[in-house]
Amino acid sequence: MSNALPKIAWIGLGIMGSPMSENLIKAGYEVTGYTLEREKLDRLTAAGGTAAASIAEAVRDADVIITMVPASPQVEAIAYGPDGILENARSGALLIDMSSITPQTSVDLAAAARDKGIRVLDAPVSGGEAGAIEAVLSIMVGGEQADFDQAKPIFEALGKTIVLCGPHGSGQTVKAANQLIVAVNIQACAEAVVFLEKSGVDLKAALDVLNGGLAGSTVLTRKKDNFLNRDFKPGFRIDLHHKDMGIVTDAARNVGAALPVGAVVAQLVASLRAQGDGGLDHSALLRSVERLSGAQV
Repeated sequence: MSNALPKIAWIGLGIMGSPMSENLIKAGYEVTGYTLEREKLDRLTAAGGTAAASIAEAVRDADVIITMVPASPQVEAIAYGPDGILENARSGALLIDMSSITPQTSVDLAAAARDKGIRVLDAPVSGGEAGAIEAVLSIMVGGEQADFDQAKPIFEALGKTIVLCGPHGSGQTVKAANQLIVAVNIQACAEAVVFLEKSGVDLKAALDVLNGGLAGSTVLTRKKDNFLNRDFKPGFRIDLHHKDMGIVTDAARNVGAALPVGAVVAQLVASLRAQGDGGLDHSALLRSVERLSGAQV
């Protein structure tokens, strides 16, 4: 059966990339991976994938190349140059970048790839580590309809809500909006948590009833236990959300959209990072509110 499916190269096996690539293997795809950490390559081979020693080796025979790295500089580093994807992938291959980067980086990548006969989709995701593991990610895509149609079965092995949002860069624009909404939502929840606790209310009971009403959200459902247990093991690191708030504030400025609350939350994320909490989950915005409310954290 797997002979009929496209051969996949996967570059970047981090918190998101590892479980996502494993879901493709489970769906019957042949996956060859490359990443910087040896133990992540071992994890891929243990799951039934093939480890490559370089990007060039990983992409050489691939029909579809998927990248999942932290930010624009990393996408540029793996895509361009003599050892990069564009120089080593075959003409006709489809490059799907699932990283969260600036819309402009995606537009530029698509243009550079076109010269090599390589088609590109930007396809960032939302849903975090849990969504990646459970294959219920929301996938927002920018690019051509025909390429999206070809990639659809692959996306269906990774996520649940899969939408073509417009031309190249559109996926990244929607992802930036997603990160704006998530950060503001977490901040509001964090403020409520500190207010409730200082008022002496049973926090678990309060969050349960709030989550059943209009104040309820996917954010609160996913992060409730982080707040209750002060467990900030990273599903999505503050460092990365800081990068994303930079993307959305910059992109909004370029198009003339005001983000008054987003700008404040971007500063709160930046300050949390400056206090040494950049490696924690973004639900750790709670720590920032606690500090502002006089708690020693």
